[in-house]
Formats: sequence, C-alpha cells, structure tokens
Amino acid sequence: MDRDGALDDLTARARIRDAALAQFAEHGIKATRLQDVARAAGVSIGLVQHHYGTKDGLRDACDSYILERLVQRARDEVAKPDPGGLAALYESSELMMRYLARALAEGSPAAAEFFAGAARVTEEFLTSTWPDRFPPGSAKARDAAAVMSAMHAGTIVLHPYLSRRMGVDVLAREHATAIGAAMAEVYAAMGEFARSEAGRRLTEEHGDD
Repeated sequence: MDRDGALDDLTARARIRDAALAQFAEHGIKATRLQDVARAAGVSIGLVQHHYGTKDGLRDACDSYILERLVQRARDEVAKPDPGGLAALYESSELMMRYLARALAEGSPAAAEFFAGAARVTEEFLTSTWPDRFPPGSAKARDAAAVMSAMHAGTIVLHPYLSRRMGVDVLAREHATAIGAAMAEVYAAMGEFARSEAGRRLTEEHGDD
C-alpha cells in the first residue's frame, strides 16, 4: 500500500472507531450492529470487519482508545492532584463522556478499569492533602476515595436525569462546566456544614473508634 493509501486506511479506521463510539454510546453494545456502525461511518461492513473483525473486536478497540486517554488524564492528576479532577473529564470529549456513561451503566471491563484508576488518583489526592485524616495505605483513605469516585462517576451515569433537572444537556461540550460548578458549590457548603455543631457531632458519631 502506498503512503496515501496507508493514510486513507488509517482515516477510515479512525472514522469507524468514532462511529462505533457514538453508536455504542447511544444504543448500547447489545443493540448496536456492525451494519449500523458501517452506515454511520459511511463505509462498507466489509471494511469494518477488515479493520476490527467482530463487534467484540470493535468494542475492545473503543475501550482501549477511551482508557488510553483516561489513563493519561489520571497521570496528570497524580502529578497535580485536584479534587475536581474527575469533574474535569466533562470538559474533555463529549463523545468520550457519552461512551463512558454507557460503559459505566453496562459494567464493561473498561468502566471497571476507569473506576479503579479514578479511585487510585482520588486516594492519592486525599492522602497527600490530609495525611493525618487519611493516612496512606489506610482503609479510611481507600474507602473515602472509593465513595468520592462513585459520587463523581454517578453524575456521568445519571446524566439523563441531571439534564432534565438542570435544564441543559450536561454532557454537551457547551455545558461542560455545569456539573463542575454545582460540585464546587456542594463541596463549599459541606465544608461549612462540617465546621458547624451538627457537622462536628455527625463526625464524632461516625468517626474512627
């Protein structure tokens, strides 16, 4: 294959992958057919099979593509931890977020890897910021990080409900800051509550023995 042919081949492969991401995100893995992906990509089903083989092969390629980008973001967060790091995902790629929402809802291997990575990054943030409260390697740090990650990931899975309640499509790029802004307000309010008498009482009741 000559150079131009190779570039065309790579372009077609990427176009098929992006079409699959969109189809899987909208309809789910089970309901999506290779014919649907081929039609959306504007190619023949034979070309889809040439590049990816089966629907499972196509899904694996989509998972790998998404995870590669999520892992890079996680590495960036490890270098500079940020409690809003997971929320910042909303500002990355709308298509990626919609695919991730479906993967989390369906419990795919990619979603499991994403959550495990998010929990690790969150645990690093907690232990590096408040080492006395969340000692490194402790069950307390592990559990807090898992719950915090689940809270953030839950907004991705429940995006249709959030969108209806908030009046905008929260996964659309133009509304990418909507959830992050609301999260910041919630954290600020909870910080004030934690310093109140009721908050201190709650902490004492449910704190370490």
